Amino acid sequence: MPLSSVSSLPPLRLAVVGHVEWMEFLAVDQLPHPGTIGHALRTLQEPAGGGSVVAVQMARLQQQPVHFFTAIGRDSVGEACVKRLEDLGLVVHVAWREAPTRRGISLVDGEGDRAITVIGERLTPSLDDDLPWEALGECDGLFVTAADVPLLKACRAAAVMAATPRVRLPVLQKAGVSIDALIGSGLDPGEMVDLDQLNPAPHTMIRTEGAAGGLSLPGGRYEPAPLPGPIVESYGCGDSFAAGVVTGLAARWTLANAIALGAQCGAACATRFGPYG
Repeated sequence: MPLSSVSSLPPLRLAVVGHVEWMEFLAVDQLPHPGTIGHALRTLQEPAGGGSVVAVQMARLQQQPVHFFTAIGRDSVGEACVKRLEDLGLVVHVAWREAPTRRGISLVDGEGDRAITVIGERLTPSLDDDLPWEALGECDGLFVTAADVPLLKACRAAAVMAATPRVRLPVLQKAGVSIDALIGSGLDPGEMVDLDQLNPAPHTMIRTEGAAGGLSLPGGRYEPAPLPGPIVESYGCGDSFAAGVVTGLAARWTLANAIALGAQCGAACATRFGPYG
C-alpha cells in the first residue's frame, strides 16, 4: 500500500496523551568510547519523545491538527516545546509542572547506530489536571504513551485506543481496560509485555523489530517497508510506525493495511535527521 494511499483516509479526530522531551540530536563521527573525544558534525534541537513524535506523524498523515495532552515543566525549555509543537500542527493541552522539563541527547554515527541519554524524570499527565478531557470521547483514534491509572481508564472512551508498554506495566494492569492495540519494541526489554500479564489482554499486540519488520498477534510476522532514501538514523521510527497503525485502525482499515501504513511511516522516519525532518 503506497503512502499516497493516505489520501483515502476519511476525516479523523485523533489525539495523543503522553510525554514530551526536549532532545538535542547530534550526528557524530563516532559514538562515545572511554577516553576518546568525538566531534558533532550536525546538531538539531526538537521536542520529541514518544508522545510528540506520534502526534506530529498523525497530524502529517491527516494534514490537520491533532490534540496532544501532556505535562511539561514551567521553564523556558517547556515553553519552547509548546511553541515548536504548535508549529508542527498540534493543539497542545498542557498541564504545567513546577519541575524541569525532561531533556535528552541522541547521538547517531555515520552507520545509523545511535545512543540516547535522557535527563530528568518523565512528566506524566493526570486525570486530575484541568484539561479538556471530555474531548477523549470524541476521538476516532487515541494513542497513550504516559498516563496515570484514572486517565488511562478515561482514554478508553475513544473509539480506538492504543498504547505503548512505556505507559508502564503496573499502570496497564491496575487500569484493567481493553486496549485495541499495544504497540512496542520487540528489541527493547523495557517494552516487553506478555499477553498473559494483562487482563483483559489487548485485542492486538504488535512488537516492532526495526529493519526486520515485526510480529503482530494476531496476524503473524510482517515485513518492513522499503526505505524511500538512504538511512540516516532510527530515532522516532517506532513512534512513527505506531502513529500510522493507529491512524489506519481509526479509519477502520484492516489490521494488515494499518500495519503497512505504519511500516511506511517508520521507514520514512529512518531517512530523516531528527524525527520530523
